[in-house]
Amino acid sequence: MAVPFVGGIGLGAKASADSFENLPDDFKAPPLSQASSIYDAGGNLIATAYDRDRTVVPADQISPLVRKALVDIEDNRFYEHGAVDPKGILRAVGNNAGGGGTQGASTLTQQYVKNVFVDEAGNDPAKVAEAQRQTVGRKLQEMRYAIEVERTLSKDQILTNYLNITFFGEQAYGIEAASERYFTTHAKDLTLPQAALLAGIEQSPSNYDPILHKDTAKQRRDTVLRKMVEYGSISKADGDAAIASPIQLAVSRPQQGCITAKNGEGFFCDYVKKLVLGDPAFGASAADRQALWNRGGLQIHTTLDPKAQDALNKALTGKARPTDKPVAVMSMVQPGTGKILAMGQSRPYGLDPNSQTTLNLNVDKSMGGGEGFPTGSTFKAIVAAAALENGLGPDTSINTPYSIPWPTMTDCQGGRFVAKPADPPVHNDSQSENGTFAMPGALAASINTYFATLEGQVGLCTTAQMANKLGITKQSGGEPLKVVPSMTLGVNSLTPLGMAAAYATFASHGTYCAPNAITGVTGPDGKNLAVPPTKCAPAMSPTTADTITAMLKGVVQDGGTALGIGLDDRDNAGKTGTTNDGKQVWFVGYTPDLVGATLVSDMGTQEPLQGQKLGGSAIAQAFGAQVAGPFWRSAMSGALVGVHPTPFPSVNLPAAPPQNPPASPSPGDSTSPGNGNGNGTGGGNN
Repeated sequence: MAVPFVGGIGLGAKASADSFENLPDDFKAPPLSQASSIYDAGGNLIATAYDRDRTVVPADQISPLVRKALVDIEDNRFYEHGAVDPKGILRAVGNNAGGGGTQGASTLTQQYVKNVFVDEAGNDPAKVAEAQRQTVGRKLQEMRYAIEVERTLSKDQILTNYLNITFFGEQAYGIEAASERYFTTHAKDLTLPQAALLAGIEQSPSNYDPILHKDTAKQRRDTVLRKMVEYGSISKADGDAAIASPIQLAVSRPQQGCITAKNGEGFFCDYVKKLVLGDPAFGASAADRQALWNRGGLQIHTTLDPKAQDALNKALTGKARPTDKPVAVMSMVQPGTGKILAMGQSRPYGLDPNSQTTLNLNVDKSMGGGEGFPTGSTFKAIVAAAALENGLGPDTSINTPYSIPWPTMTDCQGGRFVAKPADPPVHNDSQSENGTFAMPGALAASINTYFATLEGQVGLCTTAQMANKLGITKQSGGEPLKVVPSMTLGVNSLTPLGMAAAYATFASHGTYCAPNAITGVTGPDGKNLAVPPTKCAPAMSPTTADTITAMLKGVVQDGGTALGIGLDDRDNAGKTGTTNDGKQVWFVGYTPDLVGATLVSDMGTQEPLQGQKLGGSAIAQAFGAQVAGPFWRSAMSGALVGVHPTPFPSVNLPAAPPQNPPASPSPGDSTSPGNGNGNGTGGGNN
């Protein structure tokens, strides 16, 4: 049947026939790209995301009117001819003889094949142009594959596939998305005028766009209606009535992606997308993972706990305003599993630069975050864990004057850090913070000179190795950790999610679990896909972890820097942190059931927080307990409603050594001078 067609445009019949027979006949239509849905742990929809707005629907969910309209306007003999229409070929021979054109011979089945090639081309303009080229070779290929399609599918199946794959303009792929876009209705409920309009749009979505070109679209719609009358699909009376009706649209603009997420879930949603695009569990290469995401149709189930997320979002947005320069950031994880239960920021996820952001400050730069933030004294708990794991007990007593030179230390590569006379010393927050401390008291009062000395006794390499075991292997921006003396005071820039996971190790008796957000993924075919495995490993002994917890309980009790911030109804522990000049403040705290890491930082230039407005009031003192602590307390209290209190293990801590003079810790923790830039001589952050 192809011979007269190709002969009519000047090709030799034998060469054409040989080319035709040599084409493969194993045409397989790939799954159509469609929307993916992301759900929280309760099965509630967080957001719908797609590369192409398409919802595939079966035949019984498509109005018979639109099926008839499409056949009548595009291929009225569709149910009579085979894959290739001889009459259409003869018309094309007459129309195109001598001109080299190929218009006028395609059946709906051939057009379906072409649309498959176009859909496979995705958003690559060059590939799309190639799939749409009107050449003899392309036409022969469409014919060959069309024959194979009609061997394997019924006419009704082909028509249904066609209506699901074709582009209807305005970002709508497939008849269901088009019905929603133009009429805010389902494909099964289309009226006659609506069905005729959509059938007409399909030929040239840009020219017949009823939103932009209503008059042209009506002319095309009326042509479709006249064809339906001509071929007996509808009565003349119904056709005339439909033609007399104006185009009436009820446009629904596309709403998709993490920007549509509610309750502050946009940042977590964005993190989930980054996981799918970045984790080898979803494809060996970046191209494979991008193809999976673009193809869509995924049902992604996550760890996000709706109650915890609601509590976190209310705490952050209730105590800060979207337009505040400082932003409050918080992540919650479950000890022993690494499940991310909540994640949010006081400045919502969105595109308004004055009150929204898409920068997820909870996570590393590689996952959509920024450069991270110095952690201040929250890092001291990691130094304490390194000390306990290496034979120094909680009774390790150190004389801690207000100010001392940095001890000499050696890193893992043998680099030696020796303080020079001109280098700033490390000192405490207050002149009164001096005397003799054991580890519990020093951790509760956040004594800088104690932890500088302790780090010198433990060793920089040992401290860095402990951080590595807790998932802290590099800084948030991707730079190597600064393995320098001021590491103990938190000079490395890390994230709330990373710190929450690290502290969860203490709550889970020494087992570190990498944060995880996805519990299951179902593909468009209903089959389960592999998901990233839970990665847990011992990081320290249970004795060490439980001892750290017992000491961190002192932070929220009498004598601690976070007195008044702790939870009243259950065991809890935590650590404050304040960076140089009070530019960032932290509180990382936990119960046996939940860990929360809270950061407050200037959103823009990272200026000192003191004096800036937060939630309508000026920040009087930029300390971790006073600024970050209330966010933590409110969020944790709400998240734990209905959760039976679980006690921490009982640990006997040594009595505080006698002090002369006695220490009087300040209500917060603040700054020591120095740059902390890696030269080993800088002061740090409390």
